[in-house]
Amino acid sequence: MNTRGTFFLVATPIGHLKDISQRAAEVLAAADVVAAEDTRRTRQLLTHLGLHKRLISVRGHNEARQIELVEQVLDSGQDVAMASDAGTPLISDPGEKLVSALAEHGYDVVSVPGPCAAIVALTVSGLPADRFTFVGFLPRTAGRADDALAGLVTTPGTLIFYESPRRLEALLERLLRHFGDRRAVLCRELTKLHEEVVRGTIATLIERARQGTRGEIVVLVEGAAAVRASQGIDEEAVAEKLRAGVRPRDVAREVAGRTGLSSRAAYAKVLAIQKRRQPEDRSASRRAPAHPPLENGAGRQR
Repeated sequence: MNTRGTFFLVATPIGHLKDISQRAAEVLAAADVVAAEDTRRTRQLLTHLGLHKRLISVRGHNEARQIELVEQVLDSGQDVAMASDAGTPLISDPGEKLVSALAEHGYDVVSVPGPCAAIVALTVSGLPADRFTFVGFLPRTAGRADDALAGLVTTPGTLIFYESPRRLEALLERLLRHFGDRRAVLCRELTKLHEEVVRGTIATLIERARQGTRGEIVVLVEGAAAVRASQGIDEEAVAEKLRAGVRPRDVAREVAGRTGLSSRAAYAKVLAIQKRRQPEDRSASRRAPAHPPLENGAGRQR
């Protein structure tokens, strides 16, 4: 007879406390132990529900060490409910190592679904929701962040990022460099009193970020498929940038971001435009006077 307890993953409100589901409240009430990302934050939620529970900490830095403790509790026949600070556990939160180990060792793992900031943001963004890629937080180092974004340029679905207020402007500037000025949405403090949803392009969101932001932030960027559907290659704009001295590779990077083309394909198209336009540019240069006409002695050397 299996006397092991069950491990529950409980989604908690991302802001509005009334978003706690009845089932989530019942599971937390019935659990013998609650595993918490931040025991202080989870204790506040439990107090709101009128509950007093034994809490154990499961954070990023101690998650691997806590696996044995959680298994011991489950082996004793007690149920464990895991709650992150807000939203669904494991989504940019601790729990992946723990759930992987429990599943491998044959424990029952049950999800109690509920709020998730990424999904809430997607539904209000106005961007395509049929396909999306959850990116979460980019790596902290610039090189790794750039590598991650380079691999997302041709991703067809809407891209969803998490970021802190103090790094928001840097994230948006990095997105602009890689993707061009795609449609984008900034969601801040979702479900809370000061909820804000700003729709525009990456460049307009940069302007908003420079005004200062606070709270939990989700950034969504339209995917390559949406860009291809709404934007072709503006050959005149490409030619103008080349005439202004912008390097073909830099122009190609912007084209790739706007159209979803691969970097190689975008570069080939830019070179083709450059080749087609060179005879026109040379002809225009020959027709242009070497110096502007002088009137009333204006322009003479002094």
